[in-house]
Amino acid sequence: MPFVEIKLAEGRDPEMLRACLAAVHDAVRDSLGVDDQAIRVHITEFKPELWSAGGVTMAERRAQSL
Repeated sequence: MPFVEIKLAEGRDPEMLRACLAAVHDAVRDSLGVDDQAIRVHITEFKPELWSAGGVTMAERRAQSL
């Protein structure tokens, strides 16, 4: 049973998240040839201020790019 976990910063609308779930599901089904019912896709959202790269949080990067 394939299990795909996606980690994203908070802020996307529910329709976008649903589209992502469907697209990943379809890609797994088509590439691995497994039954739809066997596929699990999970999205974990995190707060941008709790994730950093190079010592700068995602929230800070977003603020700098505005």
